[in-house]
Amino acid sequence: MSASARRREIFHRLMADGYIDAKTLAGDLGVDTSTIRRDLDALAREGKVERTHGGARPVEGAGPEVPYAVKKDVRRAEKAAIAAVAAAMVSDGDSVVLDSGSTTYEVAVALRRRSSLTVITNDLRIAKYVASFPEVRLLVTGGELLGSVFTLVGEHAVRFMSSYSADWAFLGADAIDPIAGITNTNTLEVPIKRALIQAAARTVLVADHSKFGHRALAKVAAVEDIDTLVSDSGLAADQRDAYGPTLVIAEPLSPA
Repeated sequence: MSASARRREIFHRLMADGYIDAKTLAGDLGVDTSTIRRDLDALAREGKVERTHGGARPVEGAGPEVPYAVKKDVRRAEKAAIAAVAAAMVSDGDSVVLDSGSTTYEVAVALRRRSSLTVITNDLRIAKYVASFPEVRLLVTGGELLGSVFTLVGEHAVRFMSSYSADWAFLGADAIDPIAGITNTNTLEVPIKRALIQAAARTVLVADHSKFGHRALAKVAAVEDIDTLVSDSGLAADQRDAYGPTLVIAEPLSPA
């Protein structure tokens, strides 16, 4: 198989699976792992994939849902900085809706210092973590499970959210564009994301810089529908103005 044919096959597998592992690919395609790494690097230079430790994932907004196990360790420092800014908006006793995702999970971690919170979520990992908080009231939406990302979706989840009115909603996104707005790769998540926005007095979008300037398949909301957007300092200065004064940049956290 030629290099170009091999790279086409790698890209097709990535679009189908959402994540590819270099060692597995090497075995499947009968080449050395170093050859696969060079292929992935070439695809990354073309903007077709994003390299991860040991493999690759689709560029933001370009492919299917990426497993949580992959997402959680990507740009973790940036997500922690974003979460610190987001959590600082919340006061003791507030009610908080947490969307599914690795960045909103970091918001949950940052909220551990708050007391007497009511937390509503459709993310099973977040629910498990928040359940250990002292003095917390936890509500989980129910619904159908999207297993790879531990997310609950469907009509039941949407109806559940319509029964509540919270102080805050912290929303994740696959892509953010000043024209296309907040968009998502998986259409099944769109109704519950819209319900989370409707259920809260104030909505804060939390997303690292890689999500900005991209479009995914399904529109969730316009940028104007979000009260505050929080990203990290990796967002280029020439991109920031397009999102207006509601954009807040989280500076890197100082080492403990």
